[in-house]
Amino acid sequence: MSLSLWLALLGACLVISCTPGAGAINTMANSLGAGWARSIWGILGQQLALVVHIAIVAAGVGALVSRSHVAFEVIRYIGAAYLVYLGIRQLRSHAAVGASPPQELREPAWSMFRRGLLVNLTNPKAIVFFLAFLPQFVRPAQPLLPQYVVLTATVVTVDVLVMWCFFATAARGLARLTARESGRRTVNRVFGGLFVGVGVLLAAVH
Repeated sequence: MSLSLWLALLGACLVISCTPGAGAINTMANSLGAGWARSIWGILGQQLALVVHIAIVAAGVGALVSRSHVAFEVIRYIGAAYLVYLGIRQLRSHAAVGASPPQELREPAWSMFRRGLLVNLTNPKAIVFFLAFLPQFVRPAQPLLPQYVVLTATVVTVDVLVMWCFFATAARGLARLTARESGRRTVNRVFGGLFVGVGVLLAAVH
C-alpha cells in the first residue's frame, strides 16, 4: 500500500471513528461505570468485532449477506433488539455509575469485552459498509494479505485511540455530575435512552 493511499485510509478511519454510534455510547457508558482505564476492555471487544467484519468481507461472505435480504434483516433485528435490551437495562440500573465501586462489585473485564463485541458484531450495516469501504483501499494486482493486514491494523488502531482518548475521556467530564445520586440516575437515563434510540433507529431505517 502506497503512502498516499494509506494517508487517505487514515483520514477516512478518523472520520468514521469520530462519528458517534453504538460503539461510542458503549465506550462512554463503560468509562463512567467502570472507569477510564477499564473501559479499554469494551473497546477491545468492539475491535475484535471490526476484525471479524473485515475478515467476512475479505472472504467474500459480506457480499452474500448484503444480497440476502432475509439474512440481513435477521441480523439487523437481532442487533437492534440487543441495543434496546442494553438501554432498558441501563434505564433500570441502580448501580452507582461514575462512582468507584468496591473491586468485588466491579463489572468483570470479560463482561465488558463481550458486550463490546456483541454491540459491533450484531450490526450488519457494518458488513455492508466495509463491503463498500474496503475495496477503495485494496489493489487486486498486488498481494492481498499484506494489504488487508495494513488495513486492519490501521482501522483498529485508529478506532482504539478515538474510543479511548476521545469518547472515554469525554465521559470523564461527567464525573462531577455522577458524584450525586440524582446525577447518576440522570446519566443512566441518558445512556439508556441513547441505546434504545440507536436500537430503534437500526430497526426502523432501511
